[in-house]
Amino acid sequence: MDESPDSPADDQELGVEIPIPTGEPLVDLDSITTRSGFVAFAGRPNAGKSTLTNALVGAKVAITSDKPQTTRRAIRGVLTRDDAQLVLVDLPGVQRPLDSLTGRMQKRVQSEMRDADIALMVINGEEGVGPGDRYIASQLRDLHVPVVIAVNKVDRLHRPATVSVLVAAAELEVSEDVFPISARTGKGVQPLLDHLVTLLPRGPFYFPIDEHSDQPQHVLLAELIREQVLRRTFQEVPHAVEVAIEELDRPRADLTVIVANAWVESPSQKGILIGAGGRMIRNVGTAARKELERELGTKVHLDLQVKVRRNWRSDDSALDRLEID
Repeated sequence: MDESPDSPADDQELGVEIPIPTGEPLVDLDSITTRSGFVAFAGRPNAGKSTLTNALVGAKVAITSDKPQTTRRAIRGVLTRDDAQLVLVDLPGVQRPLDSLTGRMQKRVQSEMRDADIALMVINGEEGVGPGDRYIASQLRDLHVPVVIAVNKVDRLHRPATVSVLVAAAELEVSEDVFPISARTGKGVQPLLDHLVTLLPRGPFYFPIDEHSDQPQHVLLAELIREQVLRRTFQEVPHAVEVAIEELDRPRADLTVIVANAWVESPSQKGILIGAGGRMIRNVGTAARKELERELGTKVHLDLQVKVRRNWRSDDSALDRLEID
């Protein structure tokens, strides 16, 4: 095969040196004194990962409830100190996928864990170490990143029970760093934070120092509404509800108008969520409006409707529209 006179092969045969650009490196790590990185939370449903995220960030960036599967997306909370910035990735609880929704949630968990600088395993101290925790620990061993264990809810335990669960956590043999904490009261959270900072790589900050989350505003507002549904409904309804913001407008500086749909999977679920004489949905709307006003700093007019979309949890087009990836 003939080669052109200007080909790299001819240059090498003629002894012509190809210049290599030189200059200062883009980032001189020796000159950087700050640390930054991503800390991904792993744990069973209802371990308190979202409550811990909010406690560490010092702001409400993730909704909370006592219902499993409250977290459906990867929520990034940003904590910035003078010496470090931690991007805390609050993830759905690890579980066996049951439908397209939980399948997507578990894929997101796996992806975020692989990309993390630190894995923080959160254990529900009240429930103790169970098979689910042992499964998570087995997955974390393959990540090749530092792993830290936080045993949460120790404020609800007597000392012997606390010692017992701490020993069981250490016996998972995934980390020697085991911290007893209460995300709800703040007990033990500061020592945990200080230790996480020591494990971060050196590097510049990823986000502006006044930013608490990279979550789009309309997603956060929808989540604040869903939180109030979760706190007032039971059985199958909490798992079957998703909220979407349809319209978001600010006609005046002191007023925000929000039109939102609460999607359920069956007419019976719709009836439960609306309640007798519309009582349930009014209570949800009143509580949600207070949270929205606190978040936005304005008065809020909320138009909340309940819609039925059958089997949306197994409908990929519906999940795409709801931005659950």
